[in-house]
Amino acid sequence: MNIPKALTIAGSDSGGGAGIQADIKTFQELDVYGMSALTSVTAQNTLGVQGVHSLPVPFVAQQIESVFADLRPDAVKTGMLFSSEIIAEVARKAARYQINKLVIDPVMIAKGGASLLQSEAVTALVQQLLPLALVVTPNIPEAEVMTGCTIHSLADRKKAAKRIHDYGPAYVIVKGGHDAGSDTVTDLVYDGTGFTELAGPRIDTVHSHGTGCTFSAALTAELAKGKDVLSAARTARDFVQAALTDALGIGGGQGPTNHWAYRRQKGVSV
Repeated sequence: MNIPKALTIAGSDSGGGAGIQADIKTFQELDVYGMSALTSVTAQNTLGVQGVHSLPVPFVAQQIESVFADLRPDAVKTGMLFSSEIIAEVARKAARYQINKLVIDPVMIAKGGASLLQSEAVTALVQQLLPLALVVTPNIPEAEVMTGCTIHSLADRKKAAKRIHDYGPAYVIVKGGHDAGSDTVTDLVYDGTGFTELAGPRIDTVHSHGTGCTFSAALTAELAKGKDVLSAARTARDFVQAALTDALGIGGGQGPTNHWAYRRQKGVSV
């Protein structure tokens, strides 16, 4: 039996809404076997991040090696990497194992504003990891940090996507959730030659914690199943749209998205 497998290399969210918890839930809902290599452990809930503890780089490496020694994934995603040292090690492993379906979610700031990537690590991310990526999925603030550009419009996002593509990834998806000036959320996909816009209605909810992790995880799951990038991106967008529409409504702050919603709305196995 050929079971698609996906690995997430990311931090843990003790509140369960983002990080590896969101990734594994998403993999499971999309019928993909999920595995993880933890980079950091956080103490957090819907009210914010109370603490971050980065794991030793050799142990991050050992987790990745263990997975590849026995359960080689069909696709890999990264989330919270936190430090330049961890980024460098992940880049070494990506090159060693010749990962050709690598999704980079450049996690930088938590929904509550806490920093999840050290400032000096941005350069390492751009220079060492992006050249190895099939897809990178920044939101608008992350794209601004990565490019040094200020983004106010779709045209600005297109310029940023082109600049990020110059760093080496085959595809750039600049997500539109932070573009609060429109009732429509448009995710912009750039393949180096042209743009595709994936649009849907904006959902007015505070329960949006983990949307970035969930989007990139759904994208990774679909790639693991053999889908092309654009098809995978469309499913990822639909998955997040469902997760926001059917909110769980738990927690006293930025609540988590509903990872059950996509399958339940479809009413059939995905």
